[in-house]
Amino acid sequence: MPNILVADDHDLVRDTIAAYLGQQDDFHVETADDLAEARALLEGVVPFDLVILDYNMPGMDGLEGMESVIKGYPHIKVVLMSGVAKPDVAREAMTRGANGFLPKSATAKSMVNAIRFVLAGEQYFPFDLAEAKPETPESFKGLSSREMETLEFLCRGASNKEIARALDLAEVTIKLHVKNILAKLGVSNRTQAALLAKEQNLF
Repeated sequence: MPNILVADDHDLVRDTIAAYLGQQDDFHVETADDLAEARALLEGVVPFDLVILDYNMPGMDGLEGMESVIKGYPHIKVVLMSGVAKPDVAREAMTRGANGFLPKSATAKSMVNAIRFVLAGEQYFPFDLAEAKPETPESFKGLSSREMETLEFLCRGASNKEIARALDLAEVTIKLHVKNILAKLGVSNRTQAALLAKEQNLF
């Protein structure tokens, strides 16, 4: 059972997230009011698998607090959460080693899916926070936005089930997207599709 720590100084936000996550059969959740309390709990007897840190809570000092947790507890996955952080903050968090970024505007179901994705060893960052990319090569322009999202996950080696969880879609829908991607790119399998995308520096 994964042990999750939710650290946020806003009682309503923290307790609401913790209550929802605690309803999941496979999550054990504890909470902290600030970074100092979070670090104290991380030093305790509970072996946490993942910690969610609010960007603006006391002790964070921007991304310095997050980075100190990442360096101090390298075996624990760290997700930054914020309702106000700009895309460049999320990108910097990823550069400094965060495993994910959760906007507080995310639905509860999307948050659970994102957490499961991170626990599975993947990074989770909303696609609208991605770096601006060069113009899409001609051979990829026939893909829909959802197919492009799916293709990016294929490049990471994610399974259909993992992609479905991350995008909050049914696995059968992802299978259809993959089928369409292969047909539009003229390749026979997902590995070839990923290699083609990487050759074009698409992601």
